[in-house]
Amino acid sequence: MSIKNSNLSLNSANKLFFLRKFIESPFQIGSVTPSSKFLAAKMLEPLDWRSIRAIAELGAGTGVITKYIQAFKHPDCKAAVFEKDHEMRSKLKTCYPEMMYFEDALGLSEQLQAAEIGSLDVVVSGLPFALFETSVRKRIVDAVIDSLKPNGIFVTFQYSLQMKTMLINNFSQVEISFVPLNIPPAFVYVCRK
Repeated sequence: MSIKNSNLSLNSANKLFFLRKFIESPFQIGSVTPSSKFLAAKMLEPLDWRSIRAIAELGAGTGVITKYIQAFKHPDCKAAVFEKDHEMRSKLKTCYPEMMYFEDALGLSEQLQAAEIGSLDVVVSGLPFALFETSVRKRIVDAVIDSLKPNGIFVTFQYSLQMKTMLINNFSQVEISFVPLNIPPAFVYVCRK
């Protein structure tokens, strides 16, 4: 199934909602507009949906990636969504009620354990790491590593190469690609445990 060919699309109300949330909390929301379908496609391209049975999304926002996870995941796949903003999380719960929802990615390991999800095959992140202190970035990366199965995949995007060294130092393999068709253009990191 291809994201680029999918009929799923963001509507203008969703974009305005995202812009409003950015204006309200510019240090929590990392951009003025949701991620593009091109960025979503690049992030999810390396994933083998047939073998994924546990996935988490960090910083789901308005659900640009969430909708594709819902569309592509295996019926037996457990999906956990982490979104700090209460209003965004509530909207996601309404749209995708079969997923499990949590507030803070810093509690990733503990929340997954409490929900009896077990180790993850994949973690996909839209968190704005550039806005976080180094210690917070490190805690989240450590929680991701602790939560992933051996050979698990962590996929994130950033608007700079600021996270490159930290990710290379913590994962056995890191591939970086560039997506110009996004506002702003973004780097996608595909990291293997």
